[in-house]
Amino acid sequence: MNASEQWIAFKTIVIKEFLRFIRIWKQTLLPPMITTSLYFIIFGNLIGGRIGQMEGYRYVDFIAPGLILMTVITQSYSNTVTSFFLAKFQRHIEELMVSPTPDYIIIFGYAGGGIIRGIIVGLAVTIVSMFFTRFSVHNLTVLISTAILTATLFALAGIINGVYAKTFDDISIIPTFILTPLTYLGGIFYSISLLPEFWQGISLANPILYMINAFRYSFIGITDISLWASYGIILVSIIVMYGYATYLVKTGHGIRS
Repeated sequence: MNASEQWIAFKTIVIKEFLRFIRIWKQTLLPPMITTSLYFIIFGNLIGGRIGQMEGYRYVDFIAPGLILMTVITQSYSNTVTSFFLAKFQRHIEELMVSPTPDYIIIFGYAGGGIIRGIIVGLAVTIVSMFFTRFSVHNLTVLISTAILTATLFALAGIINGVYAKTFDDISIIPTFILTPLTYLGGIFYSISLLPEFWQGISLANPILYMINAFRYSFIGITDISLWASYGIILVSIIVMYGYATYLVKTGHGIRS
């Protein structure tokens, strides 16, 4: 395939993925907005009012960036894992596998759909957050780059989970037992400076901690982690996930029967 044909293939997959989730917007857009509103009401206003401040900022302002990024993470991940598994389950992924479409176009196409969903739902949740926080942006470049890179990472992770999943139940194992605990322990609701030294060290092994801190910096200008370290961890993680996803698709692991 030449460059023009590859672009058409990529665009087609992305448009298909976009239309797939936007058609069911009541299931993909509304639930995250409602859930985030409850987080703000319960943690931000009710509990936050008793906590007072965190790192010199109102508690609700401190947790807002993490809640937004948590939505980006879960939505980009769930889009690709569900879509790729359904493509495998319904066996139309085989049409792509036997076509001249390069493996990286297939991966980029599915990941692109996940990124778009993560960003769109993230924007919707950001609008919701304006009703609860003093919304401000400290560094727009860091905000946009962190959101896109994080969505890319978890969209790729979703593809990997989709490849390995054999039943519908399998697509919920990673989010339930790995993704959710790492997200909640990633510093959304607290600064790791509050933890004992031992647990601070343990927390540094959590990649989501770096993403949330970089995203929080883009809003209120504070971070527990070096910004360069955060970008380094995110980029290395993306490279690893992309390499592994490419290997799985190229070898047809869990796809070809």
